[in-house]
Amino acid sequence: MRITFTARHFKTSDRLKEFAEERVRKLKKYYDGILDIEIILDYIRQQQVAELIAKVYGTRLAVVEKSEDMYKSIDLAVDKLERQLVRYKGKMRGFDKERIVENIQETE
Repeated sequence: MRITFTARHFKTSDRLKEFAEERVRKLKKYYDGILDIEIILDYIRQQQVAELIAKVYGTRLAVVEKSEDMYKSIDLAVDKLERQLVRYKGKMRGFDKERIVENIQETE
């Protein structure tokens, strides 16, 4: 999994960058098929925005979270992306089962 980090409109500290990358690396345990993740941090009108874009096989999952604290924004975004990954993984499993059932019915 490749991680790309971008900070817009401010200079990020090493501590914040390491925190974001550490939290994103933990997403690997929910779905192995993550190709790369973009972490985009931004300040917009006194709100701190964390945007995560995960590229998985066949699609992109994007999340945007705003709060008054950048660490909180990152945590909320990672939690939301975690839920999306679990849902995507479930859809992929269900999709494979539907195909197998259709193929079995056609051969009979």
